[in-house]
Amino acid sequence: MHTVTLIPGDGIGPEVSKAVQEIIKAAGVEIKWEEINAGEGVMDEYGTPLPDEVLDTIRKNKVALKGPITTPVGSGFRSVNVAIRKKLDLYTNLRPAKAFEGAPTKFKDIDLVVFRENTEGLYAGIEHMVGDDAAESIKVVTRKASKRIVKAAFEYAKKHNREKVTAVHKANIMKLSDGLFLEVAREVAEDYPEVEFDDRIVDNMCMQLVQYPEKYDVLVLPNLYGDVVSDLCAGLIGGLGLTPGANLGDEIAVFEAVHGSAPDIAGENKANPVALLLSGVLMLRHLEETEAADNVEKAVAEVLAEGEILTGDLGGQASTTEITEAIIDKL
Repeated sequence: MHTVTLIPGDGIGPEVSKAVQEIIKAAGVEIKWEEINAGEGVMDEYGTPLPDEVLDTIRKNKVALKGPITTPVGSGFRSVNVAIRKKLDLYTNLRPAKAFEGAPTKFKDIDLVVFRENTEGLYAGIEHMVGDDAAESIKVVTRKASKRIVKAAFEYAKKHNREKVTAVHKANIMKLSDGLFLEVAREVAEDYPEVEFDDRIVDNMCMQLVQYPEKYDVLVLPNLYGDVVSDLCAGLIGGLGLTPGANLGDEIAVFEAVHGSAPDIAGENKANPVALLLSGVLMLRHLEETEAADNVEKAVAEVLAEGEILTGDLGGQASTTEITEAIIDKL
């Protein structure tokens, strides 16, 4: 029996979270879910979208599954997602991008893994106004944070028999900050001679990915570039509705869907649960429930390949309930 913190999230979060719970149970894994809320729904009660109790239960259980949480644009509270990563020092954002047969994409045989540094860079949110007409944002890159994210990428490549790690940067322009990241990446690469290493400038990397995605394997990037490029990779495989995510530290792991909360369809039984479910697959592997993880992933692949029961974002008209039941039937 595993004990896992569950944060259902906002919008469609509760619906897709429920679907994932049902599928994991059908896969034969016993989990005691400790459910606790964060986001817009708790603002009135706690005065914050991220009460201390949320962080406390994650620290206690070491593993959490989190549905999408709304982040206001331009005003309001800062991202709950970013706050969880920083407060729990979840320095690795892991974003696999694997193409499934039947997914709405022109690309085939894509199997990329993005390692995004999660704690610093422009995402640190160190910014201020300079007078009334200018805003300044400070980008921080440290040797420590760069080393641990690059090492995490190489360790993953070594463990999963991946052939190449590519460091992505803009060191031609930001010679000190991105230059430090690239310098550290090259140093770490020397400790893994069995894994091929190269680097790409971020704008060229984006072009390469839409032309020759099959040439790349594991990508490791600073925070902001990682956010942008991981969404690009999601687009290559059919969208965020098929893209899992994990935030990993030395002791704590939070698994999440990386798509938004879609408040426009909340409560309408239209949401696609696959992204959060595939995040749950990553969680099951983390919990060493490998057989169940493989079975769930295979069931998802079969449902997508058949193409008969798909939600609207995948080109079909099925409900959340219908695609959930279809995956359970495959199990």
